[in-house]
Amino acid sequence: QVELVESGGGLVQPGGSLRLSCATSRTIYGVYAMGWYRQAPGKERELVARIVSGVSTIYADSVKGRFTISRDNGKNTVYLQMNSLKPEDTAVYYCNVVVNGLGSYWGQGTQVTVSS
Repeated sequence: QVELVESGGGLVQPGGSLRLSCATSRTIYGVYAMGWYRQAPGKERELVARIVSGVSTIYADSVKGRFTISRDNGKNTVYLQMNSLKPEDTAVYYCNVVVNGLGSYWGQGTQVTVSS
């Protein structure tokens, strides 16, 4: 079993920045992908950014140029640097890790609110 611990959410004004972190509860081998998804009220959960095989990055069109995903392999931690935040970025952000042979794991979610 893998547990994911998220941190870094909060309230920020439009144009501000936040950095989300997601750490695994133990060292994991065979991580295929690590990423972030978000779910706004009344909407479906959507992909925000993802790192596949530690190399390839994928971003939602709505966050390209503003968000950056990175991974610290030594710490089994994935980060999401969010700049130039907009009110429409308001959502619960979920960390996701896919491990070869084990499956997909989700964090508990962290609230990000962008409001003046």
